[in-house]
Amino acid sequence: MRAKTLAALADPIRLRILDFLGSKRSCVCDLREAVGIAPNLLSYHLSMLREADLIKGTRRGRWIDYQLTGVAPELVAAALPVVLEPPEAA
Repeated sequence: MRAKTLAALADPIRLRILDFLGSKRSCVCDLREAVGIAPNLLSYHLSMLREADLIKGTRRGRWIDYQLTGVAPELVAAALPVVLEPPEAA
């Protein structure tokens, strides 16, 4: 699971999506405007984030509203390696 989470986080566009969703639930139309990419690319990136269980979508008529999952913060924290200490100077 760590690798899937890190893979989802490893793209600047997906990080922008997560940043945008971090503060509120948003319609896909708002995400498209905020991220500024073609709809098919946005769909791909949203799919990657859904598969990693970082976001979820709720249908509202023709639109889908996206938000972070309740476990997203824990998944991100668990995916990070242990805190690395810099080597001591010789």
